[in-house]
Amino acid sequence: MIKIDKVSVMNIENAIRGARNPMNSWARMDSAYDDNGDYILGENDLSLASRLAAAGSDHRKFLRQIFVSMDITAPLYWWKEFDTYKVGTVANSCSTMHKIQAKEFCREDFSCDRLSEDALAVLDGVIAYLESERVKFNETKDRQHWHNMIQLLPSSFNQMRTVSFNYEVLINIYYARRYHKLAEWHTLCEVIESLPYAKELILVKKDGN
Repeated sequence: MIKIDKVSVMNIENAIRGARNPMNSWARMDSAYDDNGDYILGENDLSLASRLAAAGSDHRKFLRQIFVSMDITAPLYWWKEFDTYKVGTVANSCSTMHKIQAKEFCREDFSCDRLSEDALAVLDGVIAYLESERVKFNETKDRQHWHNMIQLLPSSFNQMRTVSFNYEVLINIYYARRYHKLAEWHTLCEVIESLPYAKELILVKKDGN
């Protein structure tokens, strides 16, 4: 299970202007903002941007200046894989250390959409125990109950993080994870495909390369 919302893309105008710096070709810029405040690339700018994007990382430095922010709610087992991407990403997460005791545990807190009935029964037992320890901790402030929650918390527990990337990082993520066995990666790749000018600027590699 993964939920992605509050997607925002920023700084396209400045990135495209910077892409023209090496050849001092600013006079050829033909992009503009539309009535909705979106920056729409003109024919000249889109042609340049797509050619640079396809030419490789040495030529598409401007993509590192196109920023993306989104809220992602996903299980801890997925976040462990996501944390491979340290360069060019920033994430602020909801804290299990500080807030695990603040909300009642329920099945909706966990990614369990692919569990069998037997496995769901096991998870329900774990949830019941975690909830009993949460109640005891809130009543007594005995840290043993808190440690029991933290150390028994399943990796299917969902955590929300506000994450920022740039388009170059998204190229790396997309081509490394689009065929991954975890369905959560497929969902993120679909979101990447939906970003402005993704076809021209992110989906730039040929299969086999």
